[in-house]
Amino acid sequence: MNEKKLQINKRAKGRVNREELQKLNKEELIAKCLQLDAYNFQIRNLLQKKLGQSDGEFYEQLSQLETNGEVTTKEYLAEPTVTQPNKKQQKRTFDFSKSYRRHVLIKLLYFGWDYHGLAVQEDSNATIEHHIFQALIRTCLIESRETANYHRCGRTDKEVSAFSQIISIDLRSKFPPDQQLTPESVQKEIEYCTLLNRVLPRNIQAVAWMPLRSPVYSARFDCVERTYRYYFPKGDLCIEEMQKACELLGRHTDFRNFCKMDVNNGVTNYIREIFKASVQRCEVEHNNSKEEEDGYAMYMLEIRANAFLWHQIRCIMAVLLLIGERKEQPDVINELLDVEKNPCKPQYTPAIGLPLNLFHCEFRKHTIQPTEGSSENSNAGKEEHTTSWIYGHEHLQKLIETIQGEWMQYNIKSTMIRDVLHQLDQIRLSESKNSAPVKAQAWLLQDGVRPRQYQQLLNRKRCESLENRIEHFVKKQRLVVTDMPTADCSLNSKN
Repeated sequence: MNEKKLQINKRAKGRVNREELQKLNKEELIAKCLQLDAYNFQIRNLLQKKLGQSDGEFYEQLSQLETNGEVTTKEYLAEPTVTQPNKKQQKRTFDFSKSYRRHVLIKLLYFGWDYHGLAVQEDSNATIEHHIFQALIRTCLIESRETANYHRCGRTDKEVSAFSQIISIDLRSKFPPDQQLTPESVQKEIEYCTLLNRVLPRNIQAVAWMPLRSPVYSARFDCVERTYRYYFPKGDLCIEEMQKACELLGRHTDFRNFCKMDVNNGVTNYIREIFKASVQRCEVEHNNSKEEEDGYAMYMLEIRANAFLWHQIRCIMAVLLLIGERKEQPDVINELLDVEKNPCKPQYTPAIGLPLNLFHCEFRKHTIQPTEGSSENSNAGKEEHTTSWIYGHEHLQKLIETIQGEWMQYNIKSTMIRDVLHQLDQIRLSESKNSAPVKAQAWLLQDGVRPRQYQQLLNRKRCESLENRIEHFVKKQRLVVTDMPTADCSLNSKN
């Protein structure tokens, strides 16, 4: 007996194949070409506007992408490509065929509030990966992304930061493979982090690198645990109620009501295991009883899990904020996790992404990625594939100085705003000494317009169920149903 498996229909995104084009008559082909020409003209203008490029710069970049096999729409563009620059203007290319490569992990930190997320986007250069690969290519550590054996640990969204974003990648090395793991070679290796930080923006920095013993070790597939922190001011929130609700999250269960469903991209499994969730005072905060009372004390939600769904933490935080405001009871967590009783998610807006931080990642000692001639138990008794992080004293000192510069700028702004608030509070008290203190510090964490009359979560209008969404995309031919053995019927979603 076979179960049904869902797969993405890669042809469903408006693509046609040669056989379908051959069935069209001359008039239909002309109409198709005109439609594509008009569409690509619009796309070109949008990209130029987004990227702030001139015609020459745009066509030069497009030509480079086509050379790498990333773009195949050159024939539809209305204007010719830019002419090649003079030989005097051409830079000498690095000959990677004469260099060695080694597989490493790199630990990165970045403050994401000025960026549109980690992953590269076609219509924006304001992404973390854009600057990372620009730096890697500029320093000649890699030839291209396609040949770099690149994986990332977690894909952070717009405005989200990371203290421990880990990537696995092949970098240029001074030493041949058989010498790369000796202590002397590791000590005398290229200073990867120092080199990258010279060309990276100040709010994106490489922290450390780790030599790997396996050429297929993956930062994505070999990560077993991720920890996020969500920072927030106390305001008028009841921390005790929020902590009670957090204790109900620690389980292996279906979190479809605490995320943004991504069925369109084939994600149909919403079971995740949260190891621990807690609300606690920020470690860097000083014990100040007055701050505790007036709502300016900083807290954080720390949550550890094997993996996370799209907007999962932001949805969890949105519900915790309602509980902290005493608009919901902590037991609403149990109700939303009971997908048999509540198969459809109530409509609510996730908390904003600005305070979210990918704080820590844990990795397995041996990779699960297959290699040539390997078997399931090939790692038994073998040396660990991971080693130790390489920081470097001078590099750490320079990194701390750079981050202190970022802290200085933002702390000056924070102190200035705090001083203004203090002055305004003094004026308010002088005008009316019996007035209640204003504690709206956490209010803007809940994105969207606040209704005048609050409606309980379980009484709100519901979103579509997972089954209805799957049926919808199957009808739209975005997903296809195939048979698979019963023992292998689970569907894995991307992290």
